[in-house]
Amino acid sequence: MKTKLIILSCLVIFLFFHVRKNAPPPNPNEEEFITTLQLEFIDSSGASPSIYALYQDKDGDGGNQPDKWDSIKLKSNTCYYMSITLLDETKTPSDTVSNEIISEGHDHLFCFDVLGLNLSINKIDLDKNGLPIGMKTKWNTGQPGNGSVQVILKHQPDIKTGDCNIGATDIQLTFQLRVE
Repeated sequence: MKTKLIILSCLVIFLFFHVRKNAPPPNPNEEEFITTLQLEFIDSSGASPSIYALYQDKDGDGGNQPDKWDSIKLKSNTCYYMSITLLDETKTPSDTVSNEIISEGHDHLFCFDVLGLNLSINKIDLDKNGLPIGMKTKWNTGQPGNGSVQVILKHQPDIKTGDCNIGATDIQLTFQLRVE
């Protein structure tokens, strides 16, 4: 009887570790699901009301066309502070993905590509390692003109260096931009 109990115990232990070993590990750094990206611009003098630009695609990437995709209109030769809000509106209530991006800032980087305009964008928020996140930026516009700005969120778990050319892309949008 004792031998059977020992064999049964060994079999249970073997099965426990075998099943556990072959189970896929959870992915703590899954890419974020984003349905809404809002840009808020506040001019540095505080003289003008905030300017908002919204991208909203309630069913996510693929599927239907975006519900809303604003263009951006800024004043020339002006300094703006811009902040980004991200939402996942497939959940009830909506999930503020921005909170996760901030808490996992060491794994995320916003990148910006400006085309056709004299515009500088400087990231002013940093992660725990002193690298930029880009959810808060300073935009300095130049002369009037038309162009675009591409907003890209890179997911860079354990590989973030501040380089926009590495990692997976969580979201990539091009906003039309008019500087007046």
